[in-house]
Amino acid sequence: SCDTSQLCNCSSMGLDFVPLGLTAKITVLNLAHNRIKHIRSQDLQQAVNLRALLLQSNKISSIDEDSFQSLAKLELLDLSNNSLVHVSPVWFGHLFSLQHLHLQGNSYRDLGESSPFSSLKNLSSLYLGNPQFSVIRQRNFEGIELLHKLWIDGSNLSQYEQGSLKSIKKINHMIINLRSINVFSDIVRDIRHSVAWLEVRRIEFSITAEMQLLRVMSSSFAKKISFRQTLLTDATVPELVRILVDMPKLVELELVDCRLLGTGQWKMRIQAKQSQTLRVFTIENLSIEKFYLFTDLQAVEGLLSLFRRVTVRNTKVFLVPCRISQCLQSLEYLDLSANLMGDQSLEHSACQGGWPSLQTLNLSQNSLSDLEMTSESLSHLGNLIVLDISQNNFGEIPSNCTWPKTLKYLNLSSTQIPKLTKCIPQTLEVLDVSGNNLKEFVLQLPLLKELYLTKNQLKALPGATPIPNLVALSVRRNKLNSFSKEEFESFKRMELLDASDNNFICSCEFLSFVHHEARIAQVLVGWPDDYVCDSPLAVRGAQVGAVHLSLMECHRSLVVSLICVLVFLAILLLVAVGYKYHVVWYLRMTWAWLQAKRKPKRAPPKDVCYDAFVSYSENDSDWVENTMVRELEQACPPFRLCLHKRDFVPGKWIVDNIIDSIEQSCKTLFVLSEHFVQSEWCKYELDFSHFRLFDENNDAAILILLEPIQSKAIPKRFCKLRKIMNTKTYLEWPLEEEQQ
Repeated sequence: SCDTSQLCNCSSMGLDFVPLGLTAKITVLNLAHNRIKHIRSQDLQQAVNLRALLLQSNKISSIDEDSFQSLAKLELLDLSNNSLVHVSPVWFGHLFSLQHLHLQGNSYRDLGESSPFSSLKNLSSLYLGNPQFSVIRQRNFEGIELLHKLWIDGSNLSQYEQGSLKSIKKINHMIINLRSINVFSDIVRDIRHSVAWLEVRRIEFSITAEMQLLRVMSSSFAKKISFRQTLLTDATVPELVRILVDMPKLVELELVDCRLLGTGQWKMRIQAKQSQTLRVFTIENLSIEKFYLFTDLQAVEGLLSLFRRVTVRNTKVFLVPCRISQCLQSLEYLDLSANLMGDQSLEHSACQGGWPSLQTLNLSQNSLSDLEMTSESLSHLGNLIVLDISQNNFGEIPSNCTWPKTLKYLNLSSTQIPKLTKCIPQTLEVLDVSGNNLKEFVLQLPLLKELYLTKNQLKALPGATPIPNLVALSVRRNKLNSFSKEEFESFKRMELLDASDNNFICSCEFLSFVHHEARIAQVLVGWPDDYVCDSPLAVRGAQVGAVHLSLMECHRSLVVSLICVLVFLAILLLVAVGYKYHVVWYLRMTWAWLQAKRKPKRAPPKDVCYDAFVSYSENDSDWVENTMVRELEQACPPFRLCLHKRDFVPGKWIVDNIIDSIEQSCKTLFVLSEHFVQSEWCKYELDFSHFRLFDENNDAAILILLEPIQSKAIPKRFCKLRKIMNTKTYLEWPLEEEQQ
């Protein structure tokens, strides 16, 4: 399970214990998702160079105290999602290099009376807690002074001793999952000067009286506050906002997957001077049950003027009131993606005087459908540089549009545009029109530096003359089959060409260009760097100059056409031969014989109509009809014979007549002669009779040798006749009249 870098992956193997034979060479050991219940002292004793030990998602309930004693170089230990009921400081006593410790998802209720982490001087990230975790004691974090990330699952945390987290001098990012406002208030009091980014999950701000407990947050030095899966109401939002705007260093506020009960009827008014630092505001997946009744946010107009970056993604926004847009005087970045903005609502939202400082606007995944109207609505934004309107449904676009003169980046990918027109602004430096089924690109964009045409229907590279300053071009997943060195070199400033996932036809000229063009920084065609084409498959190792192309590779279209013609001629020849030699007839006869093989072995007695069926050549008909038949049918008692001339049913297929006549006869008389063995019909009659003779195990065949036949004269195809003559007694018609 170990690779060359001594990373041993033993995850999901159904192991019940740590495998034996671990050596000092191993640096990473992954034992996750097994059934290990106990870590013994000797299990890891030899793995002295281990850097990472992954034991998550097992059933570990006990660990010997000296199990990790030899792991002085261990940097990552993951014991999450097991069944540990306590955490022992002895486990970590010799882990001097440990930086990342994961203990969440176990069954312990507390961390003990003292600190389990006091010896971990290099600890950078700590994950702990579980649904049963209920108590944090004052000395639990002693010895830890700096953490990059602290994650505490305290959904049922009910007791927090004041000062427990105060010993940690600095926490860059703290994530805490809890429900109790009281506990949250006590924790904030201890970390208000140490946490840079505080992320709170699953808390409910629904009771106005409880919000007073959070006033301690107003003195926090946190620069970023995130609320995830948090419940807010119209009554608690004003109180929370007042607390946040008083925070002296707060720069960024984030609401993700939250729920608001209300319609924005907030009885408050925030002045801009109350928060001099808040600049970034993000809302993602905010659920507002009655979003269509939501008000125009007049209460927070004063606060909006400070924002420089605002993201409101996937929140059912269908309109930004003009007055709000005009308040966003400092806004430089606005992301309204995955909402319900339409052409008319965008025109109202981007009204005159709105978003005057805006440089980047993201309107992807909305309900825009008129590109001319979209461009006109945004044309007054004098500072707009980047515009993303991808994944809308524009369809046909007009010949001319009015855009902001400062626009340099435009994303029109996946917008159902069948053909590009002069509506595309001339000022662009970056254009993305991927995923639009375009068949050509003929626009003249003199300033364009980057062009993305991925997932279209192009069969040739765009011309270089209309886009002389192009530096990077992506034509992935199109229908290109080749391009020449001259075509590429016409792009004087090209540094990157990504043409992978196309239908390139290999040629030495093309390969030599791809591999050896010194001026090109990178050309991607989706082949290995040492791909050569002396066969249709990728052959590694040969020099490009020594490649010899096959006829198929050099003239693929011609060869395919020639093969098609030859196949057609071969089919035509087979049809002609089959017609001349009655192949279809023989196939039908073979099918009839196979059907006869599947019929019941014996016909019912009531279906037997003749004493014998006579098989003979037409050339012997004079003897058969005038001598043998006359004698037998006039005998006393007379025999009933079946003759093909007389008894075959008119209009019935010959093979069916033969099969039915043989089956309706007790015997089959074969009149053998030189003419008989030359007749195909006689051969088939013999075959069917032979079937009855051997398959039904009876004596139905009687042979009459009308004239002597040399064995050499019997064709090889009459192998059954040879077999019958060697196994059955046959009659010879004598030449002397008195013996006849």
